[in-house]
Amino acid sequence: MERTLIIVKPDAVQRGLIGEIIRRFETRGLRIVGMKFMQISRELASRHYAEHEGKKFYEPLLGYITSAPVVVMVLEGSEAVTVARNTIGETHPKDAKPGTIRGDFGLEKGRNLVHGSDSVTSAEREINLFFAAEELVNWQRNTDPWIFENL
Repeated sequence: MERTLIIVKPDAVQRGLIGEIIRRFETRGLRIVGMKFMQISRELASRHYAEHEGKKFYEPLLGYITSAPVVVMVLEGSEAVTVARNTIGETHPKDAKPGTIRGDFGLEKGRNLVHGSDSVTSAEREINLFFAAEELVNWQRNTDPWIFENL
């Protein structure tokens, strides 16, 4: 089982899409093992987006992600990183397929609703930024044998 970090970004929160976005991941079969509603501090945002420091979009990105509350989740499942990113859709909503979160609800690259870790390595780093180990719950749903082949 892999884990991935998802951030329901400020634009999605402001638009009332939290429930719909969570539903998409749950319907896909991913299991929530951690979730919180929070305001990201500038310090945490700068650590999360450290690889973009110095790029022209860095400061606007920090301003955007700290502008309103977000929902941060850790999802778990078979190939969770890839499955979550496929559920989210391409970075620029104009390129995202219908049926994906960005394809159905997004228009602008800078307002693309959701962040999802881009690799298992990134997921581990990002999860550790937003969650302490004791905030993550190891559990199984009664439906897991119907979703996962190898439990």
